[in-house]
Amino acid sequence: MDFALVALVIGVALVFDYINGFHDAANSIATVVSTRVLSPGKAVLWAAFFNFAAAFGFGTAVAKTVGSGMIDITIVTTAVILAGLLGAIVWDLITWWVGLPTSSSHALIGGYAGAAIAKVGTSAIITSGWTKTLIFIVLAPAIGLLLGLSLMIVILWLFRGFAPSRVDKWFRRLQLVSAALYSLGHGANDAQKTMGIIAGALFAGGFIEEFRIDMWVVLAAHAAIAAGTLSGGWRIILTMGQKITRLQPVGGFAAETAGAISLFTATALGVPVSTTHTITGAIVGVGATRRLSAVRWGIAGRIVWAWILTIPASAIIAAAAFYLLAAVGMP
Repeated sequence: MDFALVALVIGVALVFDYINGFHDAANSIATVVSTRVLSPGKAVLWAAFFNFAAAFGFGTAVAKTVGSGMIDITIVTTAVILAGLLGAIVWDLITWWVGLPTSSSHALIGGYAGAAIAKVGTSAIITSGWTKTLIFIVLAPAIGLLLGLSLMIVILWLFRGFAPSRVDKWFRRLQLVSAALYSLGHGANDAQKTMGIIAGALFAGGFIEEFRIDMWVVLAAHAAIAAGTLSGGWRIILTMGQKITRLQPVGGFAAETAGAISLFTATALGVPVSTTHTITGAIVGVGATRRLSAVRWGIAGRIVWAWILTIPASAIIAAAAFYLLAAVGMP
């Protein structure tokens, strides 16, 4: 694989990372915007800063899982990586257009798997590497929901004797902290997925002798996702912040804190978890503490269907892209 092809793959990977930030900006800022703690412009600056700050101190366990633990890296070529990225990018743009908060992470691993299977069949899949990821497709929203529900119940009990105006004032300030923590968790987990793809391209091209994540790759991935967050996916922000349930600052704090705890845990375990699934579950959990009817279950149902479709849809798009790239002679 020559330098020009590797540079092309790295460029497309960073474009995906940018779209990931753009698509998932809603995850980081929807609650803080919908509660009017920050304006949309200030919120994306806040989130983007902490997306980039996550480059320091969170390791590269998720990147190694994505880059070498899910697909047999010995069969990886330019066409496989590029087709996988195209599958993820196209699905992200489709779901952004219709305003659905799907998982960029699952779109990426689905696209990568679809392209690899198109090349050599199911033998490309490392089954053990998929186990934790598939389990967390179910666990991530459930953990977010339970943590959001539990935190909200604890907060309501602790502050039951206080005037609502005082509680609102305190949690407007605290929500800045919870939004920062969630954005750190978002950057730490999501940027690492692109790092894994870039490192895989460098390894497949012979530019590194063993699979590793260099610091320039870490910084480039975090810069790209932060830039995407700055652009903001406003269609999805509306769905996340207002259509699922109405949030007050105390609820926003509980949802973001629950999401941050879940993401820090998954990142430490090296699991490429869906930040979208996690925060959506947390928002539903917070809304359910008021009453079950406070959650718009029709909207939630559409989101779940989009989650179910993400991996197979991005895999199909990636497989088609691989066949097209192979047909034009890309190695």
